[in-house]
Amino acid sequence: MKRIAVIVCILLMGSAEHVFAQCAMCRSTLENNYSNGDPGIAAGINTGILYLLSMPYLAVMIIGYMWYKSSKNASKKLSDSVSPR
Repeated sequence: MKRIAVIVCILLMGSAEHVFAQCAMCRSTLENNYSNGDPGIAAGINTGILYLLSMPYLAVMIIGYMWYKSSKNASKKLSDSVSPR
């Protein structure tokens, strides 16, 4: 299991170059549009970034809530089956 984690980390670090290239491309596009007098595109891209940033957190919260409810129901069923009637 440790080997797989190390290999995945190495692969992710190796692909970080492409991520930085995208940031530079977005920045140059925004700078060009802003200097041409169109600040609306920058606001749209910032909204898109916030949207993309919030989605993983929302997914984790939903999965966590479902796990909590599932474990709570399982413990309730277990306590009901163990207690004498």
